[in-house]
Order: sequence, then structure tokens, then C-alpha cells
Amino acid sequence: MSQPAKSARAPRGAATESRGVKGPKLAKDPHESAPESAGSRRAAAQRLTMRRKLAAAAMELFARKGYEATTVDEIAAAAGVARRTFFRHFRSKEEAIFPDHDDTLVRAAGVLDAAPPHENPLDTVCRGIKEVMRMYAASPAVSVERYRLTREVPALREREIASVARYERLFTRYLLGHFDEGAHHVGDDDPLLAEVAASAVVTAHNHVLRRWLRSGGEGDVEAQLDHAFAIVRETFGTGIGAGRAGAADTPAATVRTEDEVLVAVARTDAPLGDVMRAIEKALKKN
Repeated sequence: MSQPAKSARAPRGAATESRGVKGPKLAKDPHESAPESAGSRRAAAQRLTMRRKLAAAAMELFARKGYEATTVDEIAAAAGVARRTFFRHFRSKEEAIFPDHDDTLVRAAGVLDAAPPHENPLDTVCRGIKEVMRMYAASPAVSVERYRLTREVPALREREIASVARYERLFTRYLLGHFDEGAHHVGDDDPLLAEVAASAVVTAHNHVLRRWLRSGGEGDVEAQLDHAFAIVRETFGTGIGAGRAGAADTPAATVRTEDEVLVAVARTDAPLGDVMRAIEKALKKN
């Protein structure tokens, strides 16, 4: 996939979420943890354990009594904690069945921030959103039940939509920071392409996720996701350049044919996806 150099113009909106969890918008998240020390990691793990315990209690009560009939006091009591403990972790009962989104958003931002210098930004974004899929795939039964609840309760569905929008903003700002104006000569349309590309990645993820959930959480969801992302890369692969300082001008991989053998030569830092696509392209030609 083509990786043209980034325009010298300073990117718009790239100084917040596009740089990981250091941006002001994510830094204000009351659930964000500092990953620097062993103590903070333990505290983060304990917090997530309690959030999941409250979420499990909420889901059980929603399924048994119904969403409207369930109170925060009942959720707290079922989890064996006080009402004030519930509100230390969640702002409302509809938020309670999504215990992992804050931490997953931080992990996705971390993937963007630690991207290899020559990786195409679309590949980086696809890797980032895989953190979201892994969150669902880690507990298929819980994810399937949560999906059922969100289809039945408008308040839960709205909360889910709000969570998806946070990922989309993160990825849009990242792509804006790596847009190559020279490839398309579209000037003020660069935010549009970045938003459409980010939306395409999120939409591909959500399409695969919904299909997997409707099937009861069966099947190789990551393979399905890779197929969907291949379609996104083919559509938006040019115009979103690598754009990182020090990026090499040489391709990630070159492939040639010697008799009936393909010989591939790749940079040691080349993303595996780029190498595989170069090999697949060469095989199609032969």
C-alpha cells in the first residue's frame, strides 16, 4: 500500500487524542489510571475488577427484573457494596454494563502512540480498534447478553453509541495527523477524508462485531475483522500517508520471481501486513 510522505503543514486536531492518553480530552476521564508504577497498575486492576462485578450484577438484574424496574441501590446490594461505591465507578445505571470501555480506549490510544515509524496509519488504526474487538471476544457469553439488552433498552443503546463515538474521534484525529495532501490535492477536504476513513474502520469493526454477536459469539471473529479491514485499506490506502519523521522512502517489501520461486526482501521494521500484501500482489501477477 502506498505510503507517501506527510505534508509539511501542521495537522489540525492532532495534539489531543491522536497522541494517545496524554491529550486533554482523555486526561479528564475520571477512570483513567497512571500506568507508571506497580501500585497504580494494581489499583487499576482492582478498579476494573469492581467495575466488572457491578456490571455483572446490573446485567443479571436487568435480565431478571427489567431495566426500568432495577435501581442503583439494588445493583450495589447485589454486588455487595454500598451505593456510594457504585457511584465511584459509574455515573448511572446504564453506564454500568459497559465496564471496560474506558480502559479499552486508553489501550487503543496507546497502540496509536506506540506505532512503528513506517507503519501505514490505516494499519495502525486497524490495530487500535482490534483492542475493542478483543474486549468483546474475551467474554463471549457476557457480550452476547449485553448485545441483547442494548437492542431492547433505548437508554443502553444510546450509551453504546456514545462509546463508539469516542473511538471514532480518537481515530479521526490520528488520521488527520497523518493525511498526505500531495497525494490528492484536495486542500480543505483532508478532514473529510480522515473522518470518512476513520468511520469506515469503525463501521467495518461494528459490522463484524454485530454479525459475531448475532451468531452467539461463534467463529473466528479476528479473521473476519482482518477481511473487513482489507476492504477499508484497499479503498483508503492512498492519501493517508505514513507521515512520520524519519520514515524510509524505500518500500516495506519487494518481491521478485526467480524461476518458479518468489523471493521477498523486507525491511526489518516492515509491518507484516505490508509484507503479506506485497507477496499477494506478486502472486496475482504470476
